[in-house]
Amino acid sequence: MKTGKVKFFNVSKGFGFIVEDDTNQDIFVHQSGLIHEIRENDRVSFEVKDGKKGLNAINVERI
Repeated sequence: MKTGKVKFFNVSKGFGFIVEDDTNQDIFVHQSGLIHEIRENDRVSFEVKDGKKGLNAINVERI
């Protein structure tokens, strides 16, 4: 599992970005990949998979 911080999340549109701790890379997150609800600045753990436009965070949990 990777860890990071929620940079941005738009609840009404259902997507946002997480900044991964190790790489400082922005990773796209869609509400379908959430285990818990998230908000900006939440600390999260997640897994990464390849998506159509790059990396997607899945199994996202608040920590």
